[in-house]
Amino acid sequence: MMPIIFFDGICGLCNKTVDVLIRADKKQIFMFAPIQGSTAAGLISEIVQSTHGETIILLHNSKVYTHSDAVLQICRQLDGAWRLVTIAGIIPRFIRDRIYQFISRNRYRWFGKNAVCRIPTERERSRFLP
Repeated sequence: MMPIIFFDGICGLCNKTVDVLIRADKKQIFMFAPIQGSTAAGLISEIVQSTHGETIILLHNSKVYTHSDAVLQICRQLDGAWRLVTIAGIIPRFIRDRIYQFISRNRYRWFGKNAVCRIPTERERSRFLP
């Protein structure tokens, strides 16, 4: 199973991040699914509920990563300068997650909120799950 990145489909920051990841993922190893969709409901609904959908979630090799751990794992899979982000792994998780949660709590205010989930382009459609 390919790694799946679950993201908040109505979050402006999350959608911009997905755009960047699609461009950075030259090997096309990631699939994407909104946390509001049926794939998330079937695979990770308990995690979405426990985090109130305020995190990016990575499902990779039957393991679930959330918050800053998800970001680090995603960057580990990408080529080039993205791997430099993993240096942040030396920062204790409780500090990384506090920073992550601060951004998450303010993301709608800073980056906006869409009325509907992101709709992939024709070219992106094969990489998105419902």
